[in-house]
Amino acid sequence: MPAVAVCRTATIEDVEPLFLMIEEYARRGIMLPRSRKVLERQINDFVVAEVDGEVVGCGSLCQLGEDLVEIRSLGISEGSKGQGLGSMIVNKLIEQAKARSIPKIMALTYEVSFFLKNGFHIVNKEIFPEKVWTDCIHCAKQHCCDEIAVLKMLD
Repeated sequence: MPAVAVCRTATIEDVEPLFLMIEEYARRGIMLPRSRKVLERQINDFVVAEVDGEVVGCGSLCQLGEDLVEIRSLGISEGSKGQGLGSMIVNKLIEQAKARSIPKIMALTYEVSFFLKNGFHIVNKEIFPEKVWTDCIHCAKQHCCDEIAVLKMLD
C-alpha cells in the first residue's frame, strides 16, 4: 500500500524533527539555522509534511508587513524529494496567507525553478525593504547575497 502524505500545522512535538531538518540545510549553507527555542516560539508559523507518521518536510510563514508574508525554512528530507511534498507545503502556506487576507507571498531561494512551477515570478529583492531591514542586515551574505527573490500575488 503506497504511503500517504499529509500536510498539517506543526505542533510542539515537531520541534525536534524540524530542528534536525533545518540544521542539515543550514550546515550546507542553504538555509538559516533556527534554534530549538526559536522553533518552539514560532511553531504556529510552521507546517509539516508527514509520511507514515514521520515528518519529512517543513515550511513556515513570516509576516514582513501588512500585505506581505515570506515563505521560510522550506525543506524536504533527502529520501522524500521529488514526490510533490514541497508544492503541498507551499500550497498550504498560500492557503494560510489567503486566510489572513495577505495579498503577497515571497521567498528568497536557490530553487528558482521550483517556485516558478508553483506560480511565483522572479523579482528584484530590493522591492522588499521589510525583508532587507528585518533579516538581511543580520546575514553574513548581506553584501553578496546570491539568493533569488520570487513573488506570488494572491487573489
